Amino acid sequence: MAERVRVREIDDEEGRRLLRIIRRGSGSVVTWRRAQMVLLSAQGMSVAKIAEVSFTSADRVRDVIHNFNTDGFDSLYPKYKGGRPKTFTLPERREIKKIDKSKPTEHDLPFSTWSLSKLADFLVAEGVVDDISHEGLRLLLREEGVSFQRLKTWKTSRDPDYAAKKARVEHLYAIADGEVIPEDGEPEVVFCMDEFGPLNLMPHPGRQWAERGGKHKDPDREPRRRATYHRYSGVRHLFAALDLARGRLYGHIKPIKRRTQFLEFCRYLRSLYPPRVRIAIVCDNFSPHLTTKRYQRVGTWAAANNVEIAYTPTNSSWLNRIEAQFTALRYFTLDGTDHASHKEQGSMIRRYIIWRNHHADDRRLRAVVDRANVA
Repeated sequence: MAERVRVREIDDEEGRRLLRIIRRGSGSVVTWRRAQMVLLSAQGMSVAKIAEVSFTSADRVRDVIHNFNTDGFDSLYPKYKGGRPKTFTLPERREIKKIDKSKPTEHDLPFSTWSLSKLADFLVAEGVVDDISHEGLRLLLREEGVSFQRLKTWKTSRDPDYAAKKARVEHLYAIADGEVIPEDGEPEVVFCMDEFGPLNLMPHPGRQWAERGGKHKDPDREPRRRATYHRYSGVRHLFAALDLARGRLYGHIKPIKRRTQFLEFCRYLRSLYPPRVRIAIVCDNFSPHLTTKRYQRVGTWAAANNVEIAYTPTNSSWLNRIEAQFTALRYFTLDGTDHASHKEQGSMIRRYIIWRNHHADDRRLRAVVDRANVA
């Protein structure tokens, strides 16, 4: 049997870069679709399933995965041909890109960053090119996918068990997708679980239909939203889980999120299937989820109730498929709202979950979930 086509092992930085490409509202649609296929494959989804989600052919998905394994992120960007020949040769362009991505201090220069003028002067002085204008250099860097960006901080996973945890989660996803037959003692049902919140009583930014200004302006309209300076009613937290086999979303709203509330929700998930059916719950490393030397309630309960608690690696929550469901919940339920009470807000969230479970194939819902890069 031929080996199943899938993307190569990607690290946390590559995973976050794929997420940024997918969540960005601008850019090439071709790049967005290719990045979506790659990340779905990294999450363990089969080629046939990716083709179904992406509305394309299995051969096209295989080509994208093979190209990414060979050329990396360069394969995601379309290379349209035509026009006059490039001014600089391919080796010159690669050298310019390499120098631009380096730091001036690496070349014994007293600068913290390159400007177009300093970079152009350095390229000519080093003999990389005979001459280059500032505008030509800017266009060349844009074509090579290099831009002037603000530096940001990010966390990388330093989990010593990163590979083992990631492999286990991907194996559970393969079982849920029907790609792997569970062996004796392995879970038959997989839940992705996490908390969403805190849920505040505050105006949430969003968009809505309204009359335009000028002659269409309604003098009785309310052009401003109320300001909230106090939180008299406290906050709430949504415990939510996605059943990967049934495609159903479950949620309970709690006033706090501690170990007791976590186990209450786990007991509810356990009650959805007969005790003989082994289930797995994929969650993050939030302290109430863990079994420690001091608090062993979670591990004791899981062992006594035929449940496996599978943890995603530290700082790798993109592996949890529940995250995209939270994006859709925020988009459909919270954006543009101003709830006066937690009862009103909780009612809307519960009604959304009911609607979502009855309309899991809704095109707009699928588009929001797929754009968040979890299927």
